[in-house]
Amino acid sequence: MLYLWVKAFHIVSVICWFAGLFYLPRLFVYHAQSEDSASQERFSVMERKLYRAIMGPAMIATLIFGGWLIALNPSIFSQGAWIHAKLTLVAVLIGYHHMCGAQVKRFARGENTRSHVFYRWFNEVPVLLLLAIVILVVVRPF
Repeated sequence: MLYLWVKAFHIVSVICWFAGLFYLPRLFVYHAQSEDSASQERFSVMERKLYRAIMGPAMIATLIFGGWLIALNPSIFSQGAWIHAKLTLVAVLIGYHHMCGAQVKRFARGENTRSHVFYRWFNEVPVLLLLAIVILVVVRPF
């Protein structure tokens, strides 16, 4: 029963984390398009709050509950290579998360050098990672 509770909280944490991973780059798009200082300041505040108050805690909760699931069922590593691939993609996702954090700081300092088009493409990365991770967990292709 504990396993199912931990799994439920892991899923909720993942959803919260991805909500931020989908929305923050969209804010970058709008921020890169903004021209007045009031809009730029507003976007900086929104980006900082989203990153620190929602995305950071959700990522940490995801990792804690995911680690807990593995601790409750360490035999998962003998059920196929899918778990290794999933954890590799999670590591990539953590890197993407930190890239977003670095970009939040660049925008706050007024040092953004990228266009809104870049951020429209940058916004697709977590979609691809989510798709791959869900397929690995549900289908377990290898």
